[in-house]
Amino acid sequence: MSSVSMDQDFERIAQARHHDPFSVLGRHRENGSDLIRAYLPRADEVSIAEGNIPLERVSGTDLFEWRGDAGAVPEHYHLVWRHAGHEHIAHDPYNFPPQLRDFDLHLFGEGKHRHAYRILGAHVHAVDEVPGILFAVWAPNAERVSVVGDFNQWDGRRHPMRVRGGSGVWELFIPDLAPGNLYKYEIRNRETGSISLKSDPYAQAFEMRPHTASITRPPSNYAWNDQAWTAQRASTDWQHTPMSVYEVHLGSWQRGPEGDFLSYRQLADSLVTYVREMGFTHIELMPVTEHPYDPSWGYQTTGYFAPTSRYGSPDDFRYFVDICHQNGIGVLLDWVPAHFPKDAHGLARFDGTALYEHADPRRGEHLDWSTLIFNFGRSEVKAFLISSAVFWLEEMHLDGLRVDAVASLLYLDYSRKEGEWLPNQYGGRENLEALDFLRELNIAVHEQQPGVLMVAEESTSWPQVSRPTWTGGLGFDMKWNMGWMNDTLEYMSEDPLYRRYHHQKLTFSMLYAFTENFMLPFSHDEVVHGKSSMLHKMPGDEWQQFANLRALYTYMFCHPGKKLLFMGTEFGQGQEWGSTQTLDWYVLDYPFHQGVQRLVMDLNRLYRQTPALHRYEFDWQGFEWIDCHDSDNSVLSFIRQADDEFVLVAVNLTPVPHQGYRIGVPRAGEYREIFNSDSEYYAGSNMGNGGAPLIAEDIPWMDRPFSLAITLPPLAGIVLQLK
Repeated sequence: MSSVSMDQDFERIAQARHHDPFSVLGRHRENGSDLIRAYLPRADEVSIAEGNIPLERVSGTDLFEWRGDAGAVPEHYHLVWRHAGHEHIAHDPYNFPPQLRDFDLHLFGEGKHRHAYRILGAHVHAVDEVPGILFAVWAPNAERVSVVGDFNQWDGRRHPMRVRGGSGVWELFIPDLAPGNLYKYEIRNRETGSISLKSDPYAQAFEMRPHTASITRPPSNYAWNDQAWTAQRASTDWQHTPMSVYEVHLGSWQRGPEGDFLSYRQLADSLVTYVREMGFTHIELMPVTEHPYDPSWGYQTTGYFAPTSRYGSPDDFRYFVDICHQNGIGVLLDWVPAHFPKDAHGLARFDGTALYEHADPRRGEHLDWSTLIFNFGRSEVKAFLISSAVFWLEEMHLDGLRVDAVASLLYLDYSRKEGEWLPNQYGGRENLEALDFLRELNIAVHEQQPGVLMVAEESTSWPQVSRPTWTGGLGFDMKWNMGWMNDTLEYMSEDPLYRRYHHQKLTFSMLYAFTENFMLPFSHDEVVHGKSSMLHKMPGDEWQQFANLRALYTYMFCHPGKKLLFMGTEFGQGQEWGSTQTLDWYVLDYPFHQGVQRLVMDLNRLYRQTPALHRYEFDWQGFEWIDCHDSDNSVLSFIRQADDEFVLVAVNLTPVPHQGYRIGVPRAGEYREIFNSDSEYYAGSNMGNGGAPLIAEDIPWMDRPFSLAITLPPLAGIVLQLK
């Protein structure tokens, strides 16, 4: 190498803009002897520890060199340098060969690496028994990438990385570095020379916000105790088993005495105990993926592989999931692949270019949320997202993901005006790249973790969301029934006097109830931003509001579909939910709220213990109308059945009780009332059929061979069963 080119290399090293620092630094063979070169800014002197061999400073630089016999220096040597009276010693990181396998890089480049988090990010690693941390990051358009952290004074000149050919992946093994260090990537823009500091997209731990550094973590040695649960999950026919979900925002469910967050471990005691007592089968967590901004509730994610440090460490989160499983409770996670925030330390323009997002804002920016949209056409972006999903299910033992904002993925013109979006290659509004991604995601997840559930929050009439990919579907297991939720809440908000004119809002859901595998959600979205609490959506005086709410929940638990209630709705909280304060637990001092809580507890038990209510939630054989036409009385009656077992459900949605109300029944015999939302136990008026037996009469009614004359309480639902 000529002296001119060497001077240029030295200059680029000193200016931290050399794309291949390994070509200059480390050990090289030159003219029959060894050359060892190190760049250590601010070092006063440098030597090789083995043999105390001094390196000479290259005049006018912070580069140090030694030339000599190869046998004088071991393969992995230590450098000793002194600065301001302090001595430092470490292996030379530029004396180690590339560590990432070509095959892994190939899979990642093809978008097929299901465990990209195992190769990218920061991992405890050893080379020839030399321990350290292996860093790797995808930044194909960077001029230079360095690892910076508290171990090198955040100096980007100290640890520049090597790029692995056309993969766009940069890697560096830093020997002797222990877990627990803060770090980021310093990235130099190829076009402008500007410098940006970025958190690690694949980091598995972060500082507590507002700080944004990633943290090197040792491999988890958490000892799981949920083997029985996971084995049962893989073999359970989930479609025919009860599923009642309690949606939770961990930061506001409860807090400590000083208003501080409860930790994952504290929640593993208090929250799990409560959910078990209430009878829910699953907890759904609003996003606990790391996020910088509390009011985003976690939906603006920056750490796709890291449980937020607000509540503890990754192993603390593992403990929470483990305790849930040991108590027979599944755990779902809200997961957000639709968009990401513009925070400077995050994914936005990661290597100086639109890398994770589209460059054109008509494809790459979500206008409503002021966030960026992933470029689903890039293989590496798909690998990033799919491996994130696999990470949470595999490493954290979660039982499923609720995929947020699927509708915004499906349509290129989602929430956009004319001129604000670009059509696909065929001129249509469908996002073909996102469709491919969703199908690949669901295929990969079900291959890697049999028995887990993928649930779509999808609010449009897109067909076959919860149908297999090989039939043309998207491959989700379930879809939130947003149509049922909207129609039902609109109906319930009407004054009972006028509900007769809106009866079709309740009956319409059964026209499409089995076109998808539906979950019935009353989620956090329905009790924020001026929408009122579930209780205060109900019309009438206080008694009627609570009676309406009890009737609504009875109708929900008897309607086909899995169930979801957001925290606080299970006891009729009066205020809208606010993420900065805890639920209004004090209202449970009052009988009406106690009654709603008892009702939900008993509905969960009824739902779990009655096969007719859960065995065929996705199939017509589990449902028959008795009468869907009685709009004048605002009464619905129907049968839920499972094989030879059935129950009768009747819901009266006016405050007028009905004595001797006749309904048709399929069999003769004695019926009994097994549930009544108007019971005094739930703070109701205690009208119903709890005493005398109900004998089916040989009077055909409503196309049934027999009939019953029953009492329908006001604003209430009842469930009857053949004795």
